[in-house]
Amino acid sequence: MKPLFRYLSAGCSLLLCAQLSFAQGVKMPAPSPGQTIHQDFALSFVEVNYSRPAIKGRKVMGDLVPFDKVWRTGANGATVITFGDDVKFGGTEVKAGKYGLLTIPGKSEWTVILTKSLDVTSPAAYKPENDVVRVKVKPTSLPYAVENFMITFDDIESSSANLLLIWEKTMVSVPLTAEVDSKVVAQLDAAMKGDKKPYFQAASYYYETNRDLKQALVWVEEAVKENPTAFWIATLKARIQAKSGDKKAAKATAEKAIELAKTAKNDDYVVINQKIIASL
Repeated sequence: MKPLFRYLSAGCSLLLCAQLSFAQGVKMPAPSPGQTIHQDFALSFVEVNYSRPAIKGRKVMGDLVPFDKVWRTGANGATVITFGDDVKFGGTEVKAGKYGLLTIPGKSEWTVILTKSLDVTSPAAYKPENDVVRVKVKPTSLPYAVENFMITFDDIESSSANLLLIWEKTMVSVPLTAEVDSKVVAQLDAAMKGDKKPYFQAASYYYETNRDLKQALVWVEEAVKENPTAFWIATLKARIQAKSGDKKAAKATAEKAIELAKTAKNDDYVVINQKIIASL
């Protein structure tokens, strides 16, 4: 009987090993798939790593996600947000770097937290002493249900954006701002002292930010001299002249830009300059 027992034992061991080997090779879809969202912002970026649980017929707010308790703001691992540059998060200054993103949902108010801890996955693991920022925000009710938890960005402008947390019929928004103007002006000042001067970029920035339009016109004219067939530069010149109140010059420049755009077979800029002329 002993040889048979050894044979059966060996057979069972081989079968178990085969089953384990097969199980280890199986790849299943994640019930709460991970997502990395990278958003260019200001002069740098913001990135969020999180997982996206689904409603799956359940009640979420106040049940699956309890009110008045720390939530990891996602599923699986901790949610981590990275700022490539210094920002203001909900009005509070935050240095560039990685932070844990936590929330305390409530019926009428949420607390959004940035923490030094990058591994908080449960209320028990949360340490208030590691808080960097706590922001109070009001939730917004949506007219429709969003199945998978979502973190995204909206209302993105040159120095501001909103971080959105959305799930079920609830949306929470946290404003982000960054200092851009002084940094760009410093870069332009430094570049203008170099051999290759960024005339077009400097004129564009002065035009967009309502700075000295006379200086912007000087720069855009230098840019035209460097590249006289560039219809986009002529378009900027027409815009600067129009904003300065010189309608006659703006019309003449826009007509020239239309000729250049037609030669380059760029219909978009033909239309843009036609609209400039119509607005005069």
